[in-house]
Amino acid sequence: MNQAKHIAIIMDGNGRWAEIQGKKRVKGHEAGAKVVKEITTYCSNHQDIERLTLYAFSTENWKRPRLEVEFLMKLLESYLKNELPVYLENNVRFEPIGDIRAFSASLQKTIQEVKEKTAHCDGLVQSLALNYGAQDEILRAINKLKNCENDITEAMLSNALDCPHDVDLLIRTGGDHRLSNFLLWQSAYAELFFCDTLWPDFSISQLEKIIHEFTQVERRFGGLK
Repeated sequence: MNQAKHIAIIMDGNGRWAEIQGKKRVKGHEAGAKVVKEITTYCSNHQDIERLTLYAFSTENWKRPRLEVEFLMKLLESYLKNELPVYLENNVRFEPIGDIRAFSASLQKTIQEVKEKTAHCDGLVQSLALNYGAQDEILRAINKLKNCENDITEAMLSNALDCPHDVDLLIRTGGDHRLSNFLLWQSAYAELFFCDTLWPDFSISQLEKIIHEFTQVERRFGGLK
């Protein structure tokens, strides 16, 4: 039976969820943040799940309206500050991925502090992808290795990435069927599940159903069984 040791989620649909309800898009992001907490807490108590990687802010998200981006930055900072006790209570280690140098000094400091204060936790590893794009991640990894005297191997490139861990199960909410530049290298043999549910309506029961379906999939990794 397959084990979903590393689950990655593209959390899509916050803005549409708010618009359907006649609310401002920022209300969708607030609702989505609550679901992040619920799903992370669930995964931290699931014996098979070791890593949870969530697509929080992409390198392309800077194209959104300025006020929405500013709100997302404030929401992220307040979320991390509020969640620190929850991380510690649930033995969750926070490991951000992405290029956070584009963020404000205050937000960078908060990200680093939460990372350092949860570094001793040895339960679930939660990664938020922040100013993250898989193509950017791969380019930065190549630049780290470009002066290497030997040929670059698959293992070397993998270890130079922000996230060197293969994804077992990748979920996208919101109805779209694409990866949107998320964990392209790590998801080479991931099982992909797409659901129409908008992220603020995504539930633990839906996640459990997807995990159950995943356990029944025959994973061949290019070979035969």
